[in-house]
Amino acid sequence: MRKQIYFSFLMVFFITGTVNAQKLPLKKDVLGIINKANTYWQTNNKPQVRSFWDNAAYHTGNMEVVALTKNESYLKYSEDWASHNQWMGAKSTNKSDWKYKYGETDDHVLFGDWQICFQTYIDLYHLKPEAYKIARAKEVMEFEMSTSQNDYWWWADGLYMVMPVMTKLYKTTGNQKYLDKLYDYFSYANSIMYDSEAKLYYRDAKYVYPQHKSVNGKKDFWARGDGWVFAGLAKVLKDLPKSDKHRNEYIAKFKGMAEAIHKSQQQEGYWTRSMLDADHAPGPETSGTAFFTYGILWGINNGYLSKKTYFPAALKGWVYLTKTALQETGKVGYVQPIGEKAIPGQIVDANSTANFGVGAFLLANCEMYRYLKK
Repeated sequence: MRKQIYFSFLMVFFITGTVNAQKLPLKKDVLGIINKANTYWQTNNKPQVRSFWDNAAYHTGNMEVVALTKNESYLKYSEDWASHNQWMGAKSTNKSDWKYKYGETDDHVLFGDWQICFQTYIDLYHLKPEAYKIARAKEVMEFEMSTSQNDYWWWADGLYMVMPVMTKLYKTTGNQKYLDKLYDYFSYANSIMYDSEAKLYYRDAKYVYPQHKSVNGKKDFWARGDGWVFAGLAKVLKDLPKSDKHRNEYIAKFKGMAEAIHKSQQQEGYWTRSMLDADHAPGPETSGTAFFTYGILWGINNGYLSKKTYFPAALKGWVYLTKTALQETGKVGYVQPIGEKAIPGQIVDANSTANFGVGAFLLANCEMYRYLKK
């Protein structure tokens, strides 16, 4: 009798293990998904567009694919974009006119949405070191670090746009000031946007509870905004030296966010646009989900997050991204359009796509490939 029970237990264990194993994607399939989405985007969108944040966010994903695949065609696409923009963000040369509040003109050199392009320029520089590729990045960031201001990052998106620029330039130059100023600016952002109870970030000071509430009176954390921060922290930790005196604080913020993100995932695998109030703007959304999936997988792959606790959430997010968001053509759908908040009633469907959403999708799939490779 005991032997029979033991045998039955082994069979259940074996079957369960087999089912779980089948749920894991194959590396070749993930690579196929990456190529399908990236080829579709590049075939349908020329690289000769401006260096503003939305285009630049796509290129942060494309460069992850280049790092993974060494695909020369993908590499050329980012090189052509960088060349078109003269390896610059906003192009003003009159430093006395440089601004850092929101703006899309060439005098908004210090505004982070014009600085995310430097991430790709630095990555391209490391593939083929030529000083002109990072000359403007160094000029702009060194000027920014020489001012008395510490409030450059006043919106959540800015933490993805610029924090990794600082750590990448530190790695490139060895200039400690990049890390010192990174912490100063990050501290200011935390003082106006971070909710220590929820362990999440409001999009900016306008949305802090109770000044602003969701439709059901809850704290309103915009998924893409928190996705920018979570993914930005992963990129910072990737390049931050182990000896950095503030490293534990960045890790604590990353782990705290992971916990809150994990709790707010929907059963279907996606995150709603208002993370803690699913009824505020219900339904799937890809950009926030992709950044969360990327950050969780990166955290697992690099030993910051427990595989047992977090991988099921990452896998559910990945299944949503590849089975629902990715269309048969290669289009990445369900991307909330450019904005700054979850908007009740806004239509987000299979045809809703955007450059930054594709970039986030690529980041998530590159990390899934790395997880499977391990």
